[in-house]
Amino acid sequence: MMAGGGGSAVAGGPALHIPVLGRSAVELLQPRQGGVYIDGTFGAGGYTRAILAAADCSVIGIDRDQTAIALGADLVDQAGGRLTLIEDRFSNLDAIARDAGFAAVDGVALDLGVSSMQLDTARRGFSFRLDGPLDMRMGGEGPSAADVVNKASERDLANIIFILGEERHSRSVARAIVKARTDAPFETTRALADTVASVVRSRPNDIHPATRTFQALRIFVNDELGELATALHAAERVIKPGGRLVVVSFHSLEDRIVKTFLVDRSGSRGSSRHVPEVDRPAPTFRTLTKRPVTADDEEIAQNPRARSAKLRAAERTDAAARAETPSNLLPDLPSLADVAGGR
Repeated sequence: MMAGGGGSAVAGGPALHIPVLGRSAVELLQPRQGGVYIDGTFGAGGYTRAILAAADCSVIGIDRDQTAIALGADLVDQAGGRLTLIEDRFSNLDAIARDAGFAAVDGVALDLGVSSMQLDTARRGFSFRLDGPLDMRMGGEGPSAADVVNKASERDLANIIFILGEERHSRSVARAIVKARTDAPFETTRALADTVASVVRSRPNDIHPATRTFQALRIFVNDELGELATALHAAERVIKPGGRLVVVSFHSLEDRIVKTFLVDRSGSRGSSRHVPEVDRPAPTFRTLTKRPVTADDEEIAQNPRARSAKLRAAERTDAAARAETPSNLLPDLPSLADVAGGR
C-alpha cells in the first residue's frame, strides 16, 4: 500500500511513491551489492525503487495486476537491467525466481493489501467512495465481488463479512443484501455501499459504514489470506541462509498469519512445565522484530492509511525448509468457486 511523495532517484528516475513503512522495511531487508531480491507486491514500484537505490542489486517485481506491470515499464528501462517484472501471483514467488534463473534469493518483501492506485480507480470496483462496477479483482480473472454478492447464501455472506471484515453487524448486512438483490442484482459499488449504510450506522468521524464489508469481499474475492500463507512458505523455500523476509500488513488477520508463521518457524513458542517436551524441527527463521514495527505520528499525518500498518521481519537460517505450513493459519470459509456458484 503506497503513499504519495518524493524519494530517492533510481537510475535517473524520481520515486513516484513512498511505501508505508518503506524506510524501515528496506533497512531490515538490508539490500547488498550483487544481491537478488523479490518485491512480491510491485504495485506502483515504491519498494522496488527503494531497494534498487539502496544497493547495486537486482529485483524481481511481481504483481497479479497487469496495469501495475504495464505502468512499471519505465522503471524497468531506468533500472538498466537490474529489474525484471512478472505478472503473476506472489504465492508463486519461488517458481518465478527459478524461472528467472535464480535458485535462491537474498530477500523477499511483501506489502500487503490493496494499493492506492487500485482504490483510486473507480472502474476497478474497490472503493465505496467512487461509483464503479462491483469488481474488486486484482488480476481480472475469476468471480468478481458482484458474483459473490449476488449468488452467495445469506449465511455465507454473513460469515465472510464477519470473519474477513470483522463487521459485528454482518448478519444484518447479509440480510439486507439478500433482500435487495431480489429486486435487482448488484452491479455497482454505490448500490452495495448504500445498502450496507442502510443497516450499519456510523457516528461523525467514524469509518464509512461499508468499509468492513468492502474489505471482506476484496479479501475473499482475491483469496488474499490463502495467497499470503502460500507465499510465506514459498519465501521459506527460496530465501538463502542469511537472507531476509519483510512483510507489511494492514489488517489484523494478515498480521496474525505472518506472526503465527514466524513463531512456528522460529521455534519461539513458549514452553510449559505442565506439557511434556517434544522434539521440534530446527528453526528456519530468526525473528528480527520482537514486536511489529508501526508508523510514527509524522508518517500517519502524511498518510492516514499508515495507522494500521504493521511490519514484521525475519532472517533465514540454514535449516531446510519444511514440507508443511502451520495448520492454523487460515479461517474456515467456503471456497470462492462454491460461493460464486451458489452452492
